[in-house]
Amino acid sequence: MGNVCSTSLSCDDTISRCLDCIVSQTGYICHLKDNLDALRTEFQKLIEARNDVQIRVTVAEQRQWRRLQQVQGWLSRVQDVEKEVPRLLPQNFAEEKEILGGFCSGNCIKSYKYGKRVVQSLKNVQSLRKEGDFKDVAQTVPENPVDERPLPPTVVGMQSTLDRVWRCLKEEPVGIVGLYGMGGVGKTTLLTQINNNFLHTPNNFDFVIWEVVSRDLQLGKIQESIAKKIGLCNESWDSKSFDEKAQEIFKTMRNTKFVLLVVTG
Repeated sequence: MGNVCSTSLSCDDTISRCLDCIVSQTGYICHLKDNLDALRTEFQKLIEARNDVQIRVTVAEQRQWRRLQQVQGWLSRVQDVEKEVPRLLPQNFAEEKEILGGFCSGNCIKSYKYGKRVVQSLKNVQSLRKEGDFKDVAQTVPENPVDERPLPPTVVGMQSTLDRVWRCLKEEPVGIVGLYGMGGVGKTTLLTQINNNFLHTPNNFDFVIWEVVSRDLQLGKIQESIAKKIGLCNESWDSKSFDEKAQEIFKTMRNTKFVLLVVTG
């Protein structure tokens, strides 16, 4: 008896799921006109949003700013949708009437597939509209990846050490190079030579960052200095928390090749 009950419940569940599926699938056909109207409206709003973003990008690039990668990716996805949606939408009233009338002819499979594509495209367009609400579309770009630093008039006796450190940076897979010694032996002068070498020597580094770390460690100042160098000090930077700024710096620098020269004092 228990087995009979169990079988009955299982059949009910199966029938219920089948009915839900049928209702969902017929909805692609029954609501086709409404979905086409919605797709047409949402697509137009997406194009308007795209135009607004493109204008902001153009203005920023005229100021020598660099468009954000997420903005470029979004513009590319919108471009793909621009090719797809017009193929789905009827181009005039007569064509729409023919499409809707044709779906009463009994070709349910064709009607279902077309209606499903319209709904999927509508969801995609709506999602893209939400993604396109950018607070910032570009970031500043430093004029030069290296800032030249002043050197003493005469530098003597450092060429061999300079050559060794330079080989580590240019030829050998060395992640960290440490220079140590008593005060006054020329560590800062040597780092200054290394920094200035990047100005006149071909290299594939995106940034060369010079940082002075004092005894009273001030992480906020170091963070601001690095952010300015790599072009993150845009309109929204000041409103971000310390942790958010750290994440932005990390995200930017992990996609670049850089040299960080740290001088302690």
